[in-house]
Amino acid sequence: MPETKRMLITGAGRGIGRAIAERLAQPGRIIILHGRDRGALEETALLVKQKNGEAEVVIADISTFDGIDKIVSRVGDGPLHALIHNAGVAYVEPLDKITLEHWESTLAVNITAPFLLTQKLLAVMPSGAAIVNILSVAATTVFPNWTSYCMSKFALDGFSRALREELRPRGFRVINIYPAATNTGLWDRVPGQWSKENMLAPAEVAEAVAYALDRPSDVSIDSIHLGDLAGNQ
Repeated sequence: MPETKRMLITGAGRGIGRAIAERLAQPGRIIILHGRDRGALEETALLVKQKNGEAEVVIADISTFDGIDKIVSRVGDGPLHALIHNAGVAYVEPLDKITLEHWESTLAVNITAPFLLTQKLLAVMPSGAAIVNILSVAATTVFPNWTSYCMSKFALDGFSRALREELRPRGFRVINIYPAATNTGLWDRVPGQWSKENMLAPAEVAEAVAYALDRPSDVSIDSIHLGDLAGNQ
């Protein structure tokens, strides 16, 4: 009988996180769905169950130590076969408008939370397990007024690259996904005019995650870059 696989997705209530959960759902998989909106997470859980997967919901604020500990407690003794860092925040504003609150929130959610979750959950991840980081084209390309966001994605990229080399001898895979602008609710809160017709669909990002995770455990796919032929936003 095939081994049941457990996978944790942060920020799974909507957008890319929800698309990943739905794409990964299948019999024999337990998808642990993290977020802050119970209603949205229950909707994602229903999509997982419709694919005959199992879903567990954990409500937590990953910008706090208590929130991190709540997720770790929910995972328990494992095993955890995939840790997918998808949750993130973006404040788009010129340098002189960035508040310390926004800066620290970006650090907490986009960098510190992936670090702490990885550090605390690695002990319950078996050899062959994967850590997936949903990064962004903003991890390799800079954009005006996206200072704090680009900072966080560059930092997470550097952390995960170093981590990959540290964990490779132990049989862990660290997979970075770099999508260009993706059509999610984020853009409803970003000042400016954005052409959603030229954005990626969340399902395309989810497909990249599924492809990387479904390779044999001894096959390393270090990074996948995704973009629209029309170019980056």
